[in-house]
Amino acid sequence: MNEISEQFPPRGASQGLASCHICEKVSPISDVKCRRCGSHLHFRKPDSINRTIALMIAAVVLYIPANLLPILTIRELGIAREKTIMSGLVEFWQMGSYPIAIVIFTASIMIPLLKIFSLLWLCGAARGLIPCSAKVMGKVYWITELMGRWSMVDIFVVAILVAMVQLGNYMTVTPGPGALAFAGVVILTMFAAMSFDPKLLWDRLEQKTSPDSNISDCE
Repeated sequence: MNEISEQFPPRGASQGLASCHICEKVSPISDVKCRRCGSHLHFRKPDSINRTIALMIAAVVLYIPANLLPILTIRELGIAREKTIMSGLVEFWQMGSYPIAIVIFTASIMIPLLKIFSLLWLCGAARGLIPCSAKVMGKVYWITELMGRWSMVDIFVVAILVAMVQLGNYMTVTPGPGALAFAGVVILTMFAAMSFDPKLLWDRLEQKTSPDSNISDCE
C-alpha cells in the first residue's frame, strides 16, 4: 500500500481541490466558480470522452469530401483545372518535386489520420478499453499535441496561392469546396483535442494500479 501511495501521491480531487480549466488556478470545488476568471469548477472536463468522440466522428465524415472534392481551381487562359489533394500529390510526384509531394502527403493525409486515430486511442485508454502504461499514454498524448501545430499547412498554402496568383484574365486561383471541408476537419480535430481531458488517463491508470481507488466522481 505504501508503494502505491508513493507512485500516486494524493490528488487534489481527494482534497476537494479543482484546477480551473481556463486559468489553471487551484480552488476548492465548493467555490463552484473560479475566484480568478469566474469559470465553473469541475474535477474533470464534463462529458469529456463523449464530446471528443462526437467531434472525431464529425471530422471523419468531413475527411472524405476533403480528399475527394477539389481543394482549388486553377483557371488559365479560360481553361479551368480542378485539383484535389491526391491529384496535386500525384502531379508533384510525377514532376519530380518529391519534397513538395512528401509535405502534401504528410500535412494533408498522414497528420489528420494520425490525429484522429490517436485521439480515439486516448479515449479508449481513458475508458479502460486499451491496456497501456503511463509512458505510452504520455507519448501518445504528446504526439497528438505536436501534430496539432501542423494541421493548417494546406489551408495556409491555398490562402497564399489565392492571394498571390491573381493575374487577371491570364491565370486565377480560387479555393474549392475541398478546402472548406479540410478546414472543417482541422477545426473539429482541434476542438476534439481541447475537449479531451488527459487527467482521465492518469485516473484510469491509478484505478488499474489500485482497484480500491474511487475515481467515479472525477469522470
